[in-house]
Amino acid sequence: MNQNRPIRVALLGAGSVGSQVARILIENADELAARVGAPLLLTGIAVRNVDAKRDVDLPKELFTDDAERLILGSDIVIELMGGIDPAKGLISLALSTGADVVTANKALVAAHGPELFDQARRVGAQLTYEAAVAGAIPIIRPLRDSLAGDRVERILGIVNGTTNFILDRMHTRGDSLEEALRIATDLGYAEADPTADIGGYDAQQKAAILASIAFHTEVPVELVHREGITEITIEQIERAKAAGFVVKLLAICERVTTADGVEGISARVYPALVDAQHPLASVHGGNNAVFVQAQAAGDLMFYGAGAGGVETASAVLGDLVSSARRRVNGGPGLGESTHADLPVLDVGEITTRYQIILEVHDRPGVLAEIAKVFSDFGVSVSTLEQRSADMSDATAGSGAPSTGEAEQGATLVIGTHSATERALSALAEALAAHEASRRVTGVLRVEGAL
Repeated sequence: MNQNRPIRVALLGAGSVGSQVARILIENADELAARVGAPLLLTGIAVRNVDAKRDVDLPKELFTDDAERLILGSDIVIELMGGIDPAKGLISLALSTGADVVTANKALVAAHGPELFDQARRVGAQLTYEAAVAGAIPIIRPLRDSLAGDRVERILGIVNGTTNFILDRMHTRGDSLEEALRIATDLGYAEADPTADIGGYDAQQKAAILASIAFHTEVPVELVHREGITEITIEQIERAKAAGFVVKLLAICERVTTADGVEGISARVYPALVDAQHPLASVHGGNNAVFVQAQAAGDLMFYGAGAGGVETASAVLGDLVSSARRRVNGGPGLGESTHADLPVLDVGEITTRYQIILEVHDRPGVLAEIAKVFSDFGVSVSTLEQRSADMSDATAGSGAPSTGEAEQGATLVIGTHSATERALSALAEALAAHEASRRVTGVLRVEGAL
């Protein structure tokens, strides 16, 4: 490409991220041109309503509601609309013309990434998505490029700022989940409908993307085990704190070898206990962090803002400059590697540890009965804390008839040794059904051991 010829850039979407991308493209035009070797010309911004009020004052003549026409006259298309439709069709249109595409659309990449990457490869275009996983944090490029010669063993990620804010408030301020969610909503950390965040769906999509890159394997989002934080209680937070842990919603991607020698990968999302001394335990507020364990490089930590308009715009612009340089200097587009093609294993195959909070009847022989249940499932006890408790509230909430009198009971906080998820899950169910127990009030896995 002639270096004097401007590179035509189309922008789809002008929300909090898109408007910041447009602003920086305009304000830093000379500096970006020097970095790329050619001017970056923002040819237009496609939006649903050209007259809507924007957070950033941008030239009105840039706005259009004709996304297809804008795409057909561009060298690089930045998609920041979100969702599957019409984003998928517009990205496919852009790639069909040979245009490079930059996106922050995690839902689309998780669900249709392989199809779109294949389309880009066939026409020699490039699809990049650094901003899709952890906002401003550079994690896609390090996994794909910097660690391409290494073997990634495990990823532990705090990849959803809303849930991290909520759990951090519960841990540091003693807020209930409901109160912390209300504050998160008031401050703009949570959407009016927070289901995607607190239900773990957002983190599930990001885990699928991280696992696919790290292990060179196509990982469908539906094969990523998902649990949210909706059942987390202050009691669990306090018990975790007393035992030296912090509760975090983790996206975990790792290589696993099963008992019968099958090597595969596990991708999962759930709230877990993290040792208070682990680097992830100190990630506060709405920040994100990704902890990578690689065979040669060892332990690596990527930390920063997981959301925010201008912060996420930084990652988008990084991809834009990379694509623009490729168009100036020539060369093939970056492809995605799925050569390993490892099986995605069921969550039951993983090895982990549990902390179980169990309310039991306070009577002779209860501990022996509970110990036998552990033995039956081949799980051994690592730690045990017993505390007397008034069981009247438990009776009232259990559906059992209440006599109006408090029953003397005890609360057991049991930490297990490592075992398969299948055995631990069955153990928790058996404990809940055992006649010696009143109820299981909390089950959390322990991850990120130092």
